[in-house]
Amino acid sequence: MVIEVGRLCVKLAGRDAGKECLIVDVIDANYVMIDGSTRRRKCNIDHLELLPKVAKIKKGAASADVAKALKDLGFEVKETRAKVAKKKAAPAKKTIKEKVAAKVKSTKSDTKKK
Repeated sequence: MVIEVGRLCVKLAGRDAGKECLIVDVIDANYVMIDGSTRRRKCNIDHLELLPKVAKIKKGAASADVAKALKDLGFEVKETRAKVAKKKAAPAKKTIKEKVAAKVKSTKSDTKKK
């Protein structure tokens, strides 16, 4: 098979193994840029199984264009997004009066236990 932009592939190795992707860019004789049901990344050609179908996409196509091309070929594309860490709300700072009141409460409860 010819390695070209738009060639449908299945990833054979790594955590994306078994997932469909399209070649988005040919980097050199051993590496291509892939995208689709996998993460968009550089991939060794030895880790891909080339399939006979070719989608019409431009070199360096956006992920949305790749997803549309895969849907046109009849493959379901699961959207992958980067995980965004949720910021935890900072605890409200206690005023000096609240700190003193808490300290007095704890010392009173300690004296009652004895």
